Amino acid sequence: MAGKIPITPLADYIVAQQEEAKTKTNSGLFLPESAGEKPKIANVLAVGPAVVDVKAGDKIIFGGYTNSDIKVDGAEYMLIKNENVYATLK
Repeated sequence: MAGKIPITPLADYIVAQQEEAKTKTNSGLFLPESAGEKPKIANVLAVGPAVVDVKAGDKIIFGGYTNSDIKVDGAEYMLIKNENVYATLK
């Protein structure tokens, strides 16, 4: 995302945008929207001051059901608690 995001995370929260679910398989088959489970991968846009292992620009694998989905100025963001981040992708 270009420019500054309108959210500043506090404590151990991470602001991220979830990657879009694939709509086409590697072999070229199109998946219906109902078949596509949302991936648990997101791009980190900002981190709170208590987050030490993740930084803006990282791609993370996350879990948990307490993540908050929010929409600001037409863009969708997620607030993810640091303890729900399992790994970073390279």
